[in-house]
Amino acid sequence: MESFSLNAYAKINLSIDIIGKRPDGYHDVKMIMQTIALHDRVILEIRDRGIEIVSNKPWIPTGADNIAYKAASLLMKEYNIDRGVCINITKNIPVAAGLAGGSADAAAVLKGMNALFSLDLGEDELMAVGKQVGADVPFCVKGGTMLAQGIGEVLTELDSFSKVDIVLVKPEIGVSTAWVYKNLELSRVPFRPDTHLLIKAISSKDRACVAQNMKNVLESVTIEKYKVIKEIKEELIRLGALGSMMSGSGPSVFGIFEDRAKAEYAYEKLKKNKWDCFLTETLCEER
Repeated sequence: MESFSLNAYAKINLSIDIIGKRPDGYHDVKMIMQTIALHDRVILEIRDRGIEIVSNKPWIPTGADNIAYKAASLLMKEYNIDRGVCINITKNIPVAAGLAGGSADAAAVLKGMNALFSLDLGEDELMAVGKQVGADVPFCVKGGTMLAQGIGEVLTELDSFSKVDIVLVKPEIGVSTAWVYKNLELSRVPFRPDTHLLIKAISSKDRACVAQNMKNVLESVTIEKYKVIKEIKEELIRLGALGSMMSGSGPSVFGIFEDRAKAEYAYEKLKKNKWDCFLTETLCEER
């Protein structure tokens, strides 16, 4: 085997609660993460030496500051891989968007190199390597519907919330996750998600209950600066979404819809705007 290709799936959050700040500067979180069908395509090819990143988007970093590069480098060091790899990323997931696009690519690299170099590593071993690369990488290795705790790396599998119709909107701004967390004042957060209620609603496949009870405490920071996020949330509701929320630290916003026809109607209306729009659905696990 000289090459291996696979999809790198984006994620949304169905809830985000921040429990507190840790001594190491990170935050303890309690959030529900969900894989969606929107994905990048990653093709790996064996080379004699080194790591090469190529992409269809010229602004994607191609050096050691690319998280996919970091994942490849770490795996090579930990498992004494003495050959190189070319990583070709066809980018579809918006960057700096709260969708874990970079983490998804890194997870795909770990899984792809595991196959390409016949490492025979289990999912837990890949997740352990991924944790060293970024907090969202372990989830992206596993995929599906998960409760994430700790800094996001402690994962508990939930009942599937697959085949739920989603319209995703990304305004023409990028948001720094570090900036959002730096400006988060937990004492001033006006709302918190009822995580237990959401888990029950997911279990009973009650998409209306999930949609109407989604909450993301990071909105208290991001929407304060970027009013367009509130505008998109309201527009999704106006166009028939059961509920709408910002994903991650933003700025992407998604709406959950009752069925595909209603999602398609909203998508057709929204894509005429200046925002990037995606018609997608939730997945039960990475394929």
